[in-house]
Amino acid sequence: MSLPRGLCVAMNVKVLLVEDSKFLRLANECALGKADFEVSTAADGEEALRVANDKLPDIILLDMMIPKISGLDVLKTLKANPATMDIPVIVLTSLSQMNEEKLLHEGAAAYFEKSTLELDKSSDRLATTVETVLRRANHQRSLKLRLRELALKRTTAG
Repeated sequence: MSLPRGLCVAMNVKVLLVEDSKFLRLANECALGKADFEVSTAADGEEALRVANDKLPDIILLDMMIPKISGLDVLKTLKANPATMDIPVIVLTSLSQMNEEKLLHEGAAAYFEKSTLELDKSSDRLATTVETVLRRANHQRSLKLRLRELALKRTTAG
């Protein structure tokens, strides 16, 4: 028997949603809240960096076209900061997928095209993407920890 969607990952998971469109911010916040995520929001790049540093969320959903500091510069700053560098970032954008490779190279964990958000029908898609990225990030952390343990055993055994 499987757990209801959202229970395996979403409980007590802190999400920072960075979106300048009030309508999209509220709609996505509602969808994520229904999936049991604890959601904080920011409407511009400066606020995004401040909230990310203050709350240290488990994952960040970052719009690329935001005021004050661009989404790309926010992403670069997050990845350069030791306190936030390991937080997975899902990029939300209206831009074409031609930019996907560049965004992933800059440190984004995933790319989500806003035009695929059908707010009236499938608000679950965003929550599902968040859960998938969190699972992948947790798996990567486990692998890194295991590799460190193995390396330590080799150095102490030799």
